[in-house]
Amino acid sequence: MTTGFKIIGIQIRTTNQNSQAQQDLTHLWSRFISDNLIETIPNKCSNDIFAIYTDYESDFTGRYTAIIGVTVSSLDKIPSDLIGREFPNAKFQKLTAKGLIPAAVADTWNKIWNNEISLERSYTYDYEVYGSDSQKGNNSEVDIYISIE
Repeated sequence: MTTGFKIIGIQIRTTNQNSQAQQDLTHLWSRFISDNLIETIPNKCSNDIFAIYTDYESDFTGRYTAIIGVTVSSLDKIPSDLIGREFPNAKFQKLTAKGLIPAAVADTWNKIWNNEISLERSYTYDYEVYGSDSQKGNNSEVDIYISIE
């Protein structure tokens, strides 16, 4: 069981079909970093960046919402160009992508999608945490939390 959290960030509705998510997520990450949005977010709990996948239309083949942001202690002050969401407690399987980022993260997701990693996914919300270990070149690590039944 993982404790719920609140997040402020930016979002996009996308799909994994025809590599659309790859383009959309690249754009979302680029905007988050280049606009230095982390500095505009009030009530930050830490500087760890979260990538959340939620509002699944069906499974990983359908449309879903991708959010990039940081956890916050309150949603009282959400900057006008950002969104705020609260995610409830849920049960997750934690996986760790190791290696050069973002390739290692993509490789882990491909293993999930191809059933190389056996999971009973609930498709409520999944997320990745980009902490200090995510910036270590070939020795980088990103934790991936997959919601399960």
